[in-house]
Amino acid sequence: MQESGEMYLETIYVLSKKSSVVRGIDVSEYMGFSKPSVSRAIGLLKKDGLAVTDEFGHIKLTEAGEEKARRIYERHTVLSRLLIDLGVSEQTAVDDACRIEHYISDETFDAIKRHMKSYGKGE
Repeated sequence: MQESGEMYLETIYVLSKKSSVVRGIDVSEYMGFSKPSVSRAIGLLKKDGLAVTDEFGHIKLTEAGEEKARRIYERHTVLSRLLIDLGVSEQTAVDDACRIEHYISDETFDAIKRHMKSYGKGE
């Protein structure tokens, strides 16, 4: 999956934790993207079996979509926390974690989590 698709999954996941209803306009406003761009992206997520929409246009992640989104979000939060712990300003840490989360290997990410856990910073 491309980075943009992962961003949409993560956004839908985050919004679904704040509200029981996620609409395309919510995604559009959160990400700062146009409604047509969001509609195309949602269509791709649906095609890949990661999201569904109901008759009202409400977006829900499938089980596979939620699992993938949860992993992406975990990477984002763990990496943000690591960078902040290293002394990076919060906004820079969040921005950098957003970029890193899409490219870091599972092996490296797991090592980071183990390291943070051994020093009392992990979950």
